[in-house]
Amino acid sequence: MAITLLVTDKDLVVQGDPLSGWTGLTCDLNFNQPAAGTVTLPAYPDVMAQLQPGNRLVVIRDGAIWCAGPMESPQEFTWDLDSNTDPGTVSVNFSDDLARVAGCLTYPDATKAFNLQPADTTARAISSTNAETIIRTLVNENCGPGAIAARRIEQLVLDSVASVGSSTSISTRFEALLDVCRTVAATDGLGFRTRQDGNAIKFGVYLPQDRTATARFSRDLGNLRSISYALVAPLATAELVQGGDITTATGVYVEVDSGADTDWYRVEKLQDQSGIADDADGELTQAGNLALGDDNPQSSLSTVTVDTDDLKAGRDFFLGDKVTVVLPTGLEVQDVVRTISLAADPEGGEVVTSVVGNQDQSTASATTRVVRELSRRLGRLESRR
Repeated sequence: MAITLLVTDKDLVVQGDPLSGWTGLTCDLNFNQPAAGTVTLPAYPDVMAQLQPGNRLVVIRDGAIWCAGPMESPQEFTWDLDSNTDPGTVSVNFSDDLARVAGCLTYPDATKAFNLQPADTTARAISSTNAETIIRTLVNENCGPGAIAARRIEQLVLDSVASVGSSTSISTRFEALLDVCRTVAATDGLGFRTRQDGNAIKFGVYLPQDRTATARFSRDLGNLRSISYALVAPLATAELVQGGDITTATGVYVEVDSGADTDWYRVEKLQDQSGIADDADGELTQAGNLALGDDNPQSSLSTVTVDTDDLKAGRDFFLGDKVTVVLPTGLEVQDVVRTISLAADPEGGEVVTSVVGNQDQSTASATTRVVRELSRRLGRLESRR
């Protein structure tokens, strides 16, 4: 194991020597979500001097950057006289640079400051455009090199074009930037991330791969730590999307059917998209497909895998890739890698695990769906104002 921890400022300038004496490190890389990590250190003066607001933590594993981003809680200090813990310990909570992108909203007119935004219902609309291009455009103009100075993330640039995704459309006004990016990415299953490359933070879009034939996890292979699986009925098999002005003859109605009623039964759910005039750019259909992603899970899989010499995260599969999990019953289930976790301590070494499928299946996942739907509704309401 070779892990190095560096602290940089917002411009990626290293602030001092590598952090030494750390006693524990965890870091979760998440698919289309900011990372989450914690490191615990002795609170030496030279360490505390680096752990300042606005600085970043860079985790380097075996010579390559595993995670790099802002320290969201740079100092959680504890000291106890009875435990003889001089000079005390400090815990640092950090993320990756995608957390900075997550802190931005979509401006209707990204060339102007907030107080100069249009007061009417004007939204930022991009029609019939490649999904990757839409995501890159929204990030660039709201927090990238194309943003106004006050909103620009230091050292953030756009990564190389991956040429992935199909044509779609989006209309947004003061919504969370990453929520909109996830909406655009959903139809093609695209992934996006930030990565530090030299003196630049690169934001890029990529297409996860189908690795179900080569990335296999099972008890017999020794790379399956835990598994929970449930076969569940769909919440909806037909999304009935209404757009336009439903109080007049200009109402537009689109049905998006998953086909799951063949195995189960028909379940209808209404999706209000009255802020969208028509389906000429496929926005109503996109809304239906996005809803099906939440409403029509035919199975719920929660799995934790572990790296082996034959199959390693980051080398043989990555976030968003589809892999195969073999249940003890013999059933094979394919699902997406949601999280890749690193846990390390100087004495016990390191363990890399991956979460395949949904980490929370029942109450938590249901709550997540409700919160996500409320967020979408609020965003649509704001777009109509």
